[in-house]
Amino acid sequence: MTSISANTDTPARLLSLDFFRGATVAAMILVNNPGDWGNIYAPLEHAEWNGCTPTDLIFPFFLFIVGVSIAYAMGSKKTDPATHNKTILKALKRAFILFGLGLFLSLFPKVFTDPIGAFQHVRIPGVLQRIAVVFFISSIIFLKNSEKNIFRILIALLAVYWALMTFVPVPGVGYANLEKETNLGAWIDRGILTEAHLWKSAKTLGSGRHL
Repeated sequence: MTSISANTDTPARLLSLDFFRGATVAAMILVNNPGDWGNIYAPLEHAEWNGCTPTDLIFPFFLFIVGVSIAYAMGSKKTDPATHNKTILKALKRAFILFGLGLFLSLFPKVFTDPIGAFQHVRIPGVLQRIAVVFFISSIIFLKNSEKNIFRILIALLAVYWALMTFVPVPGVGYANLEKETNLGAWIDRGILTEAHLWKSAKTLGSGRHL
């Protein structure tokens, strides 16, 4: 369902997507501010590791919104290869802005009182940063591939990820596993980003947790 724009040069908005985006933002505000962090309703808390709660769906909902937005905004440009480079550069610019905003939010307000300490412990893979990376890569995949190829890429990525996590022994552990601290993904994150730039739990920070 779309609204009718008064300006014919402005694309009509997708009302269903706007509604879903608003509902997701409202849910995000709720789970990030549940009141008393010592007494939280179970649905407003992330699953410890295995399992899923409504709170765990919010970040995937945002990625779903990004995916729909890419198809809706870039659909007309997909059929014209001459516009692809310009569109990709625009997507790269937006990704950098989003990534930068995520870093700023991770640094704020400590960057003004202890800038060195703030950068030493800034959280690199934050929510906005991950959305920025997904947005840019997904934009390229959408523009440069047919629907069939996009589906093949999806299956291939899932299969490779599953195989790596399930069969590749984790250095220092000796066997493949899917546990929180000892899986291959956690080992790669610690090796590339280091512990100082990863997410800290609410207990460690003494404050609210993030998505």
